[in-house]
Amino acid sequence: MSAARRNVFTIPPARAFVDALAEGLLSRHGGDPLAFSELLILVPTRRACRSLAEAFLRAGGGEAMLLPAIRPIGDVEEDELLLSGAADPAGGLGGALLDLPEAIPALKRELLLVQLILGFNEARRGATDETAAPAMDAAQAARLARDLAALIDQVQTERLDFHRLAEVVPENLASHWQLTLDFLKIVTEHWPAVLAEHGFTDPAERRNRVLQLQCEAWRDKPPDRPVIAAGSTGSIPATADLLDVVAKLPQGAVILPGLDRDMDDDSWAALADDPAHPQFGLHQLLDRLGVHRQDVAVWPDGGTDPATPRTRLLNTALRPAETAVRPDGSQAFEADATEGLIRLDCPGPQEEARAIALLMRQTLETPGKTASLVTPDRALARRVGAELDRWDIKIDDSAGLPLARTPVGTYLRLTAGAVAGGWSPVELLAALKHPLAAGGEPEVAFRARVRELELAVLHGPRPDAGIAGVLAALGEIVKAADRTPAAARDRVAALSAWLDGLSGMQSAFAALMETPAAPFRQLLTAHLGFAEALAATDEEPGTTRLWRGDDGEAAAAFINELDAAADVLPEFAGALYPALLDGLMAGRAVRPRHGGHARLAIWGLLEARLQRADLMILGGLNEGTWPPEVDTGPWMSRPMRADFGLPQPERRIGLTAHDFVQAAGSPEAVLTRAAKAEGAPTVPARWLLRIQALLDGNGLTWPEAPEVSGWSTGIDLPAGPPRPVQPPEPRPPVSARPRELYVTEIETWMRDPYAIFARRILGFEALDPVDADPGAAERGTFIHEALDRFVSETDWPPSSGAYERLLEIGRRTFGEALARPGVWAFWWPRFERSARWFVDRLRADALTGASRPVASEIRGSTVLLASADGFRVSGKADRIDRDDDGRLTIIDYKTGGVPASKDVSAGYAPQLPVEGIIAEDGGFEDLAAGEVSGLAYWRLSGANPAGEVKPVRGDVAAIVTDTRRRLAELIRAFDQPETAYRAQPRPGRAPRYNDYAHLARVGEWSADDGGDAA
Repeated sequence: MSAARRNVFTIPPARAFVDALAEGLLSRHGGDPLAFSELLILVPTRRACRSLAEAFLRAGGGEAMLLPAIRPIGDVEEDELLLSGAADPAGGLGGALLDLPEAIPALKRELLLVQLILGFNEARRGATDETAAPAMDAAQAARLARDLAALIDQVQTERLDFHRLAEVVPENLASHWQLTLDFLKIVTEHWPAVLAEHGFTDPAERRNRVLQLQCEAWRDKPPDRPVIAAGSTGSIPATADLLDVVAKLPQGAVILPGLDRDMDDDSWAALADDPAHPQFGLHQLLDRLGVHRQDVAVWPDGGTDPATPRTRLLNTALRPAETAVRPDGSQAFEADATEGLIRLDCPGPQEEARAIALLMRQTLETPGKTASLVTPDRALARRVGAELDRWDIKIDDSAGLPLARTPVGTYLRLTAGAVAGGWSPVELLAALKHPLAAGGEPEVAFRARVRELELAVLHGPRPDAGIAGVLAALGEIVKAADRTPAAARDRVAALSAWLDGLSGMQSAFAALMETPAAPFRQLLTAHLGFAEALAATDEEPGTTRLWRGDDGEAAAAFINELDAAADVLPEFAGALYPALLDGLMAGRAVRPRHGGHARLAIWGLLEARLQRADLMILGGLNEGTWPPEVDTGPWMSRPMRADFGLPQPERRIGLTAHDFVQAAGSPEAVLTRAAKAEGAPTVPARWLLRIQALLDGNGLTWPEAPEVSGWSTGIDLPAGPPRPVQPPEPRPPVSARPRELYVTEIETWMRDPYAIFARRILGFEALDPVDADPGAAERGTFIHEALDRFVSETDWPPSSGAYERLLEIGRRTFGEALARPGVWAFWWPRFERSARWFVDRLRADALTGASRPVASEIRGSTVLLASADGFRVSGKADRIDRDDDGRLTIIDYKTGGVPASKDVSAGYAPQLPVEGIIAEDGGFEDLAAGEVSGLAYWRLSGANPAGEVKPVRGDVAAIVTDTRRRLAELIRAFDQPETAYRAQPRPGRAPRYNDYAHLARVGEWSADDGGDAA
């Protein structure tokens, strides 16, 4: 057996890797503390370094000790190699290390690639038809640059030459691949020159060269101390070379994670063509090391410990398809093969997160027990963290949080977007309501100002663009002096002054945003100036509030790096700055400096590769998540990748499969998944299906955890049996009840008295959505106003140019709303058709001698003496016609549905009859009392037909009389203290639209889900 073979070991998945490694090293070298501290241990990542240091502390019983030198292979740095003795200062190797160009900073590389991409695009546009080569902005180039940087790293990691691309893409290949080849000239021809000009090299290339120098140093002069490389699978070729050197050192050792030593030879041979298998990487590494699998011993004593039942179950289930054991009972497993292994299928992601949180919370009931969630699904990790908040348990996701999602990152994005968006209401409120925004005032006072501004002008259709538009909207309120009390005018004036102050803060940034070409550094500086000014309070400057904390420091580092590289970008339109900032911020993560909970953790796959908790929860086990989707990337097809020498995308599945086996081999493991995501069924991870098939074939089942599902379902349920909720029935004092209603409110009073209580007694007014597009109500308002102006200004009978005059009035009435695509494309054509029908109908009435309009949009009221102090009913009639006998017809314009005549007669659509009461009482302004002989709806839909007259059928005089009687009875009933304003007393007669359904909690007590009342 060669030295290399003696020095290669493995740690089975059933054992915690770092703990087994620490215990083995202590047993081998711990006798001499000074000699022990001379060990050099190479592990894959910096987090693995910290984990191993903690494992030494556990293995040593918490006693102080001199630790060995622990270095990361995958994140190797020059100074660490020098300190570890890799370089011989006298022999020239140290000089070779120092002569290596520095790795280019990530942001500088992205910005330089953006510059090259924009240049390529402009050159192509100049050489071809511009429609075939659309313009590319800096934000799009930033996203493309990140993908291109990833390709550079991947190619250099595999130690390939970009110049071979020309051989991979023959001339007869599809044209889009030829275009890709032309585009990749950026990295084959231009990028090396750019790197040389700036004195940098790519990070992957520098790592390769540093590791190569390390290998040469140890081959020429092996270190005089033990060197142990542990936990790496050699997926990076340069790392595999280093492992080969370490294995051959006199005092070297390579310790592999989870090698399957029991796999049959046929299955092991089949791994060469199965990159998705968890053992594929180790198969390649052992071939590279020239080591036979059976010669790899179990760490630390070189023994041959048999695999545990769990490990055999996992390894057998995941064998290559060609040699997989069929579920026919030919392979028997012990009954304890699934002991401690639980599968938990949850209905959806939220239920999965809640179940995981409950399992972690249960872990804390056992003193000293630890638990960890391992998942590549960052959304699931965030959900679990939020669920644990209900017990005030703070837990950090070791994979970090994207900078763009942190408070500071979000604030920077919102402030940039608000100015670029011209202070549109939604973006304005998003920026001003951010916790960091204070505008130089006390935070509470600033929030109050923002709420006042929102209520004053930001609900409903948006104001004109920019702060000037918001100020103009405030000015319109001030101008309405006849309807705006003095105190309200003072508040609006104060808001205007406050908004002027905000305008000054953002003026420099806003001016740059409007320029067609601005330097990136100027945009960045102006943006930061505005963001810091807005973040200031009356006690703290914005620089203090904005850049503190983990996310503030990470954002400051990002901004500093961005500023240092800003000069490489060409000038571009200022309006593109927010999208470019988003693109550059993507991929930056903020990792906590201090751990959250001492016994609970959330790990990504990389962080969990060598660590172990007492309870391992493997979450998100669905195809597309874990394992990830197979994506060849935008640059090459699958055959092209193979010809070029890049590993197939399934290699990534193999790496995640190895992580799955390592974590699932823990003595206590829970495998979770969501059966649905975003309403669509999901597919379980292929490993779950393989394990399930093997279990079924051997008569084994997953251990159940019924209590977890029960906890997850019942945690939010109230204690005790459910109690039916009754509709609200408020009974306010009679003195607080309204003594006046509008005619449009009478129907609401009949169908849903609670809505009258909420509006008239509680004073709650429904708010339009922020920045709302004009809806059906606005469309009706426009049409009513246009018809009113037309009827008021038109002589009788209408002349030949009446239709054109109505269209012109309509244009003025719709005003700026016509600029909105939806209004112009849908509403205006319907208005044109309705206008044609309306004019034609008026002309027909004039020819037949029918009644003629005598009033339009006329206000009126009357007092019904149903009680001592009376009850006033007020309203506005759309139109009133009078015939030659002096009888009146009340007309209501409808752009939507029309009430049925039976509902009018029964009193459930009383608007027209109540207006008839006012007309008979002479309550309309400048209109003499008269007999009401007709009630009619003119439906103006603009569809087919464009309009139609819907008269109320029946004896109109009797309908008006009955309505007067019913209304008097209703008034008398609500003048009684015991009469309640009940929500929807007649469910079959409930209003179709109800602004107060959520306040009345209709969905909790109604027979349906309350959807029609919303």
